[in-house]
Amino acid sequence: MLAYVIRRMFVGVIMLIVMSLVTFVLFFASPIDPGRYACGKNCSAAQIKQTNKSLGYDKPVIVQWTDFLQGVVKGRDYPDDPELRAAAPQLVTHCPAPCFGYSVVNTKTVNTLMKEAFPVSLSISLAALVLWLFFGVLFGVIAAVKRGTIIDRGIVAIALVLYAFPAFFIGLFLLKFVAIKWQLVDVPVYSPIAEGGVGMWLTSLLLPGITLAVLYMAGYVRMTRAFVLESMGEDYVRTARAKGLKSRRVLFKHSMRAALTPLVTLVGLDFAGLMGGAIITETVFNYNGLGKLAIDANNTNDLPTIIGLVLLLGTFVIVANIIVDVLYAVIDPRVRVG
Repeated sequence: MLAYVIRRMFVGVIMLIVMSLVTFVLFFASPIDPGRYACGKNCSAAQIKQTNKSLGYDKPVIVQWTDFLQGVVKGRDYPDDPELRAAAPQLVTHCPAPCFGYSVVNTKTVNTLMKEAFPVSLSISLAALVLWLFFGVLFGVIAAVKRGTIIDRGIVAIALVLYAFPAFFIGLFLLKFVAIKWQLVDVPVYSPIAEGGVGMWLTSLLLPGITLAVLYMAGYVRMTRAFVLESMGEDYVRTARAKGLKSRRVLFKHSMRAALTPLVTLVGLDFAGLMGGAIITETVFNYNGLGKLAIDANNTNDLPTIIGLVLLLGTFVIVANIIVDVLYAVIDPRVRVG
């Protein structure tokens, strides 16, 4: 098991390095001057030149990439040019490891911007994950057990209808009617645990969490139903029934374990995607998470922040794949071989 985990981690590190190189090539190998985007919309030619020198964008792409990797490992100082740092030491900004860059538009390190936004995206993602996983798997199993009945058809039909609604419609509906018009809950404003306590934190995540959970839950109902039905038709399940085991024991000990394997993959990748920011949901509820940060960075041409967010999301996905592979090995020991 340990050897398998080490192999997966080694492959993950290689993927992270390749992903960072591809990202830099895509952003910096184009004929467009990167300083024009890093500086903002209203910068003059002199300011763009100064930005390139300050951020190190005047260097070859491969040198920029190696400097970035060094910053991730041991931190980095801005301005990047030693002469500029020597001329104005009071303006030097240290970006601690892992350093993702410096935002000229916000006059902050990208680390600081993401650190401020990350707890919001993490909180919304966790709230949505708990809701969609619990109810999605629950109703999916019920639909599978009641296959062909009106309960099965009703659950599948409702799931299809919910799956057709876009995130902005669900979010706006909950905000306008549930919170504002009907006043069933307060208008959501994110409240960190350290400030308002666990109760206020959970309350602030209710509507955004439901918005995301409804979308994912609908898909998980259908997938759980399909996976459980497929596993219930396997030979070992029929053998367990023939031996006289109770239906509940067969379902949870045999069928559900086989159905968990593909679900683990879906949960890991979906959660990793949300960790990069639920762009639409955060925008609708005006939550300053990573998704809203990405929108703001795009609107202001904040290239360092965009690159940092792309790399962070890619890291989440790769790490999620490693965790999923390890969980595979725990659920099904046969995965460790090969």
